Amino acid sequence: MAVQDIAAALQRVETVFQRRPEAAFHDDAPGTVRWESGLRLVATHANGKQVLTDMPAEFGGTGDQVSPGWLVRSGLAACTASCIALAAAREGIELQALEVTASSRSDARGMLGMADADGQAVYPGPHDVQMHVRISARGVSAQRLRTLVEGSNHRAPMTSAFRHALPVALQIDIGDA
Repeated sequence: MAVQDIAAALQRVETVFQRRPEAAFHDDAPGTVRWESGLRLVATHANGKQVLTDMPAEFGGTGDQVSPGWLVRSGLAACTASCIALAAAREGIELQALEVTASSRSDARGMLGMADADGQAVYPGPHDVQMHVRISARGVSAQRLRTLVEGSNHRAPMTSAFRHALPVALQIDIGDA
């Protein structure tokens, strides 16, 4: 889609939200995952698109599919890149290149429920998350692109969820074996 088309779509939706702020609230498409066998899972979007996941071989998986953690990092990077592309279109900036890499560092002992030397449970999640953005646009200053990226990063929903550590409600239904 051309920059002008994206900018026009954003203007239309913003106009609607200015008149009717309640129209901006919506339920996000759920991420549904079904166990297939072993550690292989199938994530299915409401539109039917599926993504297979598996754990690395060292954890008992086959290692032939992406891991759930990779999906999280890729989702974070894709969300940020989408927000940057939206903001660029809104400002009439034609991007030449945009690449976002999200990486993290974790202690796998936490996922196994292991304790550290002091007896404290090892934290199972990432200890830090880094994002690296490569961006270019002809005739646009580095400072303007930096400001665009920083502003987009603060408005990216997934980045915001990480930054504000959303609480997760858990509901459990037990079925017949």
